Amino acid sequence: MYLLIALFLPLVVFLACLTALRKSQQMAFTASLFAAGVSLLASLAMIPEVMQNPTKLSQATSVNWIPYPPIHFSVGVDGLSLWLIAVTALLTVVAVVMSSGRDSMFLGWLLLLEAGIVGVFAAQDLFLFFVFFELTLLPVLFLMGQYGKDSGKATSMGATIKFFVFTFAGSVLMLAAMTYLFLKAGTFDYQNILLQVQAGSFRLSPAEQMPLFLAFFLAFAVKTPLFPFHAWQADAYATAPSPLGIVMAGLMGKLGTYGLLRFCLPLFPNAARECAGWINGLAILAILYGALVAIVQPNIKRLLAFSSLSHLGFVVLGIFSFHINGLDGAAYQMVCHAVTTGALFVLAGVLEERKGSCEISAFGGLASRTPWLATTFLIAALASSGLPALNNFVGEYLILQGAAFAGFGYAAAAGIGVILSAVYLLWMYQRTFLGPNPDEATADLSTQEAIAIGPLIVLMIWMGVSSGNFLPVQSAVNQKILQQTKMNVEFRVAAPVAAEAVHGN
Repeated sequence: MYLLIALFLPLVVFLACLTALRKSQQMAFTASLFAAGVSLLASLAMIPEVMQNPTKLSQATSVNWIPYPPIHFSVGVDGLSLWLIAVTALLTVVAVVMSSGRDSMFLGWLLLLEAGIVGVFAAQDLFLFFVFFELTLLPVLFLMGQYGKDSGKATSMGATIKFFVFTFAGSVLMLAAMTYLFLKAGTFDYQNILLQVQAGSFRLSPAEQMPLFLAFFLAFAVKTPLFPFHAWQADAYATAPSPLGIVMAGLMGKLGTYGLLRFCLPLFPNAARECAGWINGLAILAILYGALVAIVQPNIKRLLAFSSLSHLGFVVLGIFSFHINGLDGAAYQMVCHAVTTGALFVLAGVLEERKGSCEISAFGGLASRTPWLATTFLIAALASSGLPALNNFVGEYLILQGAAFAGFGYAAAAGIGVILSAVYLLWMYQRTFLGPNPDEATADLSTQEAIAIGPLIVLMIWMGVSSGNFLPVQSAVNQKILQQTKMNVEFRVAAPVAAEAVHGN
C-alpha cells in the first residue's frame, strides 16, 4: 500500500497540475508539496517491513496488465531499492520547495519524474522496468526544453536533443535484449526468471550472454553515465533549471548503476566477469578523467557534472569488483552521492539565483556575508570529497576495499581520484567563498532554502557516523546477488579424465 502511494500520488497530482490546477500557481505548489511530502512519508513507512527481511520483496503488487505478451504491473521493494526510493522522495520534496514561484506545468512534470524514478527502482517486470526507464525521459525533455537556460557554449535545446539521442539509443538495444529473454523464458517477470535460473530450467550459454549483457550494459552506461558515454551530461546539468538539476544530478545516474547491479550481474554472470577487466578500466578512466576535467571548469554546475562522472565511476568499479565490500560500497555510495550532489545542486541554484550565473569568476569572498550558505556548502563539499565522518567516506572506503581484491592497481588509481576530488571541490570553494569580496551584497540562506538543505546536511553526518542504520539491508541483497551470479554459469570440464586414472590402473 505504501509503495503504491509513493508511486501513484505524484502521478495523480501531475495530471491535476496539467488540468484542474493549471491556472492556479499557488494551489499547484501546495498540491505538489503535499504529494511529494506524503510520498516521502510512505517511503519511510516501508522501512520496518523491509528491515525484517531485506531479501524478500515487501509491498509487493502484481496485476495483469497486457494479456499477450503477458506483462504484469509488478512492483515491490527490498533492501537494495528501499533507500533509493526514500532518497528519491526526499530530493523531490527538496526540488518542489526550491520550485516556489514556478508554474503548475513545471511542478507537474517534476512529479512525473519522481513517479518514473520510483517506478524504475520498484519494477519487478522487465517490460514495466523499461516503461518506467523511458518515462523518465519525458519530464526531463520538457523541463530542459521549456525552462532550461543557455550556459556558455551549451544551449538548452542542444543539450535536450543530445540527452534524448544518447539515452534513447541505448534503451532500444535493451528492449531488444529483453524481448530475447522473454522468448527464452516465456515471461517478463524478473522474479520468475530468477526462479527458473535457480531451478536450472533457464540457462543462457556464454555466447548468448555476451550480446545480451552488452545491450543492457550500454543502456545503463549511458544513463549513469560512464566514460565514454558521458557527452550529454555536462551540457544537461549546466542548462537544466535548478530544481530539475537537483533530481537529475542526484538520481538519474542511479538508474544506470542500479540496473547494472540488479540485472546485469544476476542474469549474465559469465559475460559480466569476462568484461569486468575493461569495464573497471572505463570506471578508472571516468574517475580520473572526470576529476581532472572538473579542476579546470569555470562553471559550478559543469564542475559538479564532471564530479558526478568521477564519483559514479567509483560505483561501477565497486559493482564489477565482484566482492561483497565492493558491492556494499557501490550500493551505499548510490544513496550517499544522491544526498551530497543533490545538496550541492541546491546550493548552486541558490548562488545562481543571487547572481544570475554559475560562473565561478562571478563570486568571491561570500563567506564573510553569507555564513550559513558558506557553512552548508563547505559541509557538502567535504562530504563529496570523502572526508571521514561524512557519508561518502563510507561508500568510497568499501569500494576501494573491493577494488583491491579485484586488483590492487584499481584501488591505487581510484585512490588518486579521491585526492583529486578534494582538489577541485576545495579550490572551487576557495574561489567562490574566500578571497576578495564581491562588489554587491549577496543575501544569506533564506528560511525556505534552509528548510530544503537542512535534511540533506543531517543525512550527510548521520550516514557518515552511523552507517549501520543503513548498510545491512543493502548488504543482505548484495550477498544474494553474488549467490545468483553463480547460478547461471556454464560449467566446463577442463580436460577429460582418463578411464585408467579413474579405476586406479
